Amino acid sequence: MLVMVACSAKAPAADGPYDLVITNGRIVDGTGNPFYYGDVGVRGDRIATIAPRGALANAAAVEKVDASGLVVSPGFIDIQSHSWSGLLFADGRVIGKVSQGVTTEILGEATTPAPSNANVDSLFAGGDPDDALMLTQVRTFRGDHGFGQWLAAMERHGISVNAGSYLGATTVRGYAMGRAEGAASAAALDTMRSVVTHAMLDGAFGVSSALIYPPGSYANTDELIEIAKAMSPLHGTYITHMRGEEGGLLGAIDEALRIGKDGGVPVVIYHFKAAGQRNWPLATPAIAKVDSARRAGLDVKATMYSYPASGNNLSSCIPGWVHADGKLIERVQDVALKARIRREMTDLTPGAASLCQDNPPNAYQIAGFKTPEWKQYEGKRLDAIAADMKMDWVDAIIALTIGERNTLGKVTFGMSEANVAAMIARPWVVIGSDAGGHDPDTTTALVHPRSYGTFTRVLGKYARDEPVLTLEDAVRKMTWSTAQILGLRDRGLITEGSFADIVIFDAASVVDKATFDTPHQLSVGVRDVFVNGIAVWRNNTHTGKTPGRAVYGPGWDGQTRGAVAK
Repeated sequence: MLVMVACSAKAPAADGPYDLVITNGRIVDGTGNPFYYGDVGVRGDRIATIAPRGALANAAAVEKVDASGLVVSPGFIDIQSHSWSGLLFADGRVIGKVSQGVTTEILGEATTPAPSNANVDSLFAGGDPDDALMLTQVRTFRGDHGFGQWLAAMERHGISVNAGSYLGATTVRGYAMGRAEGAASAAALDTMRSVVTHAMLDGAFGVSSALIYPPGSYANTDELIEIAKAMSPLHGTYITHMRGEEGGLLGAIDEALRIGKDGGVPVVIYHFKAAGQRNWPLATPAIAKVDSARRAGLDVKATMYSYPASGNNLSSCIPGWVHADGKLIERVQDVALKARIRREMTDLTPGAASLCQDNPPNAYQIAGFKTPEWKQYEGKRLDAIAADMKMDWVDAIIALTIGERNTLGKVTFGMSEANVAAMIARPWVVIGSDAGGHDPDTTTALVHPRSYGTFTRVLGKYARDEPVLTLEDAVRKMTWSTAQILGLRDRGLITEGSFADIVIFDAASVVDKATFDTPHQLSVGVRDVFVNGIAVWRNNTHTGKTPGRAVYGPGWDGQTRGAVAK
């Protein structure tokens, strides 16, 4: 879709008045069109005027910002955020994201805290301290419109970014079936359809699945098609962490495409990749498969983060059936099941039950230790930990999962840099962090550096230093293209009438600083960030402001579920 963002033919009123004027900027407007120089005038929460460079220099304004030598772009939209706690009950400033230029975060991969019932409560019954805090919140989002209540609660909490969400498919299934395995009954499917319809009316952007993590992985293709059909009349999108990113990658793409086609909805593939060193050759046919589907008329796109390593929970190495009904810890200690679990964890068949057979043990960096005698293992590789424990890697994973009550995470160095570059260059790929926003001054746990550097790494590495992308295309992948997927018609562009979500950055110096060993480092080069016309990041410092709002999907009925006054 070509969007014209030329300067107005009629000269703007130089006297304003404006709440904010940005002058002398190199405007990269989000469309992918070539940059131009100009001024931007903001009134309230909207862009009121785009003018030739210098035209607003003498305009009356509450605040004036000189962007000489800098890029002015739309705020970045993170389509795969995990800032659950910060946006609901913890630090709503999400500094690690704002400092990258993120102005909107979209949650919802697999599991959402709403709508909830007793079955959904069980999804938040883990051993992590945040689970208990989240569960308290989850229990307040009861009823048909619990999803909308959650969106309103985030805005009410006070947040520095806009926030919205997909509806988690695991929550949909959990609402009807808890953590049970097996095909959904007709009654369960009716419940799921109702949950989807109400959440779409509440403002969900669609339904999101993660088909490698129990209990969401228990959903079969037909169940997901029925869920897709339920959201189709309300213009939802099916977005998925597919059933396989390793040896089963091509079959998993086929499943996602079938769900979109038979369900009548667009498809987005989360964090597109060929994972596992022995699967790197699958990247080329995977790209070709999506290209072919698009040529045939299927609306399918993908997201990516800008790193050659992924991150998830350590227990994903353990086959899905072991997790059923929340009995993971019980089953891994069952002597009668030990041989089967080991056999499946080491099965090299493509698409096998374990996710950890496609890389050597030294490809896994483990984090999140709380047991005092194991804290020495923080950030160490699995092979070294297993050797110190005098175990092989299978027994070490099981022992660590038991001892830490299934709260450990891992970073997997299982992707090819060349594949990342080839995939991120595809025009149908947009950027999403797959991470939460943290404060480096208060967060100590080892996290994936994508929490702090996904967007700035795209600008620094892939648009400047390599370069794989033009600056304009990089910005498009982080703004308007993402807004189009979400149906956010008035965000993601520098154009008159759009919300004033604006980033000012130095294209020559912008870069990520976070690393896998020392992740809690803010990016540099993003000078200013405005959300709904209010500065949240000025001169490389958070302002403490929380002007973020809930954002709603295309099926929203216009009703806010709960007061949002702060």
